[in-house]
This record gives sequence, C-alpha cells and structure tokens, in this order.
Amino acid sequence: MTHQRSGVARTVLGLAAALAVALAGAGRADAAEGDRRLVLVTLDGLSWTDVFRGADPERAADPAFVTERKAIADQFLAPADRAQALMPFLHGVMARQGVLIGDRDHGSCVAVANDKWFSYPGYNEILTGRPDPAITSNEHGPNANVTFLEWLNRRPAFKGRVEAVASWDAFNDILNARRSGLPVNAGWDGGEAQAPDDPIAKLQADAPRIWLSARLDGFTQAWAMEALHERKPEVLFVAFDETDDFAHDGHYDQVLWAAHRADGFLARIWAALQTDPAYAGRTDLIVTTDHGRGTVGKAGWRGHGKPIYVGSDATWIAAIGPDVKPGARPAGDCATSGQIAATALTALGLDWKAFDPAAAPPLDILKGK
Repeated sequence: MTHQRSGVARTVLGLAAALAVALAGAGRADAAEGDRRLVLVTLDGLSWTDVFRGADPERAADPAFVTERKAIADQFLAPADRAQALMPFLHGVMARQGVLIGDRDHGSCVAVANDKWFSYPGYNEILTGRPDPAITSNEHGPNANVTFLEWLNRRPAFKGRVEAVASWDAFNDILNARRSGLPVNAGWDGGEAQAPDDPIAKLQADAPRIWLSARLDGFTQAWAMEALHERKPEVLFVAFDETDDFAHDGHYDQVLWAAHRADGFLARIWAALQTDPAYAGRTDLIVTTDHGRGTVGKAGWRGHGKPIYVGSDATWIAAIGPDVKPGARPAGDCATSGQIAATALTALGLDWKAFDPAAAPPLDILKGK
C-alpha cells in the first residue's frame, strides 16, 4: 500500500507540475480585479523539522515509535533528499514555483505569536490575524472572535461562497458556525448530518474511529474535492489533523505516512485548481500549521504547548499561485502565523485593514503589494 500511494503521488505531482508551468505565465494577467480565489490548508502540528529535514533517522529507527521500521527506512530514509521523499509536492512544486518559509536551518523563521502553542489558539491566530489571550483551552467553546472567513461570508460578493472542511470537530467552535453562518463540515458528524446519502458520508459512517473528535483525513480530502468540483466556493478552508493525533499517540511511522498523504492531497487540490476554469489562473493556495512540536528530549516531539514543550511555537508557511512572488522571503527576523489572514485577504484583492486594522500585516510574498 505504501508503494502504491507513492506511485499515485508521483503521478499527480507530475500532472500538477506540468499544469503549473503551463499556466504560470498567464495566471495573474488572466485574473480580473476582484475575481480571485483562495484555498487555505492546514496540517495540524506538523513540525518544521519534518518538513525541511524529512524523516528523523534516530526516531524512525526507534522501536518505541516505529513499528514498520524497514518500510519507513526504504521510503523516507534511503532517498538522498529526505524532505523531498516525505513531501514531494511541497518541495518539488510549491517551494520552486512559490514560497516555502520556516526552515530555521537556513535562516528562515515562522512562529506563532500566541503564548499557548496548541491548536485552538493557533487556529484562532491564523484565522483572525492576532492572538487572543482569553483562549486557554481546546475546549474554549464558540469563538467570540470573527475570522476572516466569517468576515468574507458577510460581504455580498462572497456570501455563500466560503466553505470550511475539517477533520477535527472543534472547528464548529473555532469558526463559530452557528453565528458565522459558514458551512462547516467537521469531524465525524460533518457531511453525514448534512448529506447522509452522499457516498462519502456512507463510507465515513462505516470507517474505524481512531479518535472520537477527529475523522480520518482521507474523508476531509474527499469532502474538499467534492466542494471544489460541485459547488466551487471562492474561498475554501481545509484542515487536516492526522499529523498531530498520530504524534500524540507516539506513532512516528504514522506521522510520516500522514504527512506524505497530506502532500498528495495538496498535489491533487492544486491539480484540480489548474484544470477547472473557475479556478485556473486566479487561485492562490496557502498551506501552514497551527503550532510546532517539542524539540527537547527523546519523546518531546509527541507534545506541544508552552512552557513544557520547548520549540513548539515554531511553524512554517507555503504559498503558490498567480499572486505569489516565487522565492520571496519576508523581511524581518521571524514571520508569524497571524500574518496569514491579511495575506489571504490581500491575495483576494481586498483591504485587510477593513477586516481588522489591528491584525498582523500581510507577508511580503505577494506580487505588486
């Protein structure tokens, strides 16, 4: 199964790369003012060290963390470029044709600005543009803050054209679905409650539930692709979760496979955006994570959160699309997750200050900005 997945990923990667090259020259010129699209994707708790260094050899050889050590070694340690082996689309397409920042080994830095270093505060920061010290738990409840997705959904041009699909059920609260009116398909109930006869919902209902609060990412990907094909939202938020949950469980082999699968999901999303006239040449893709992982101690990678898990504030950001300057590196010592909201709005051709003048400013990665 591992080798079969890799073959599919390589095929999709090749398609995505070819399409991206073909469209790169005309992309921005073809996009009319105010007619831009955006897909924002998060990979929960995926460490910058895994993203930029690839699989950790010591951890991957530890029987306490990896059951299938030979399979992991063959797939992720044997290749000369371990980062490329783990996430071929991220490094082969996004980093080369867009932006990939957060590689601290080479002087690039991204971090959360909040002082909690776990999920709800991290997602709130990404989606609102600034930390909220009142959020101290993942069980915080409905978010009092307005996310840029909710703000967009209130605007006539975007009303009913913004969607969210997430593996973790807490996004019903993070996005305050009841107040915001956003369609939020999250967790095991997502999709099944809204469209019980949908084939994806039927498969999801019969799938094993490893975690009660988070469904498997494959279902989230399927719902995301259905949204792109069937309803074609102008803004789509997709939140995957397995890279964090498998880490908490101490299964490093599963973390690596989850990251590799997620990379394939990104490739398929990008390929779909390039072949659909509703999106081609006018859609930016931004990918990031809500927090990092601990860097101290043999098992520090399993957790995150201040102050126990040192280094888990470190994150990363990738972006590609007609509005993104390839190879751009933001000025300053360290970019923050809070800058994503303003970056997304700016890429959509909107004034981010109209959303929240106190939000973090956009990253300096966009053309003509």
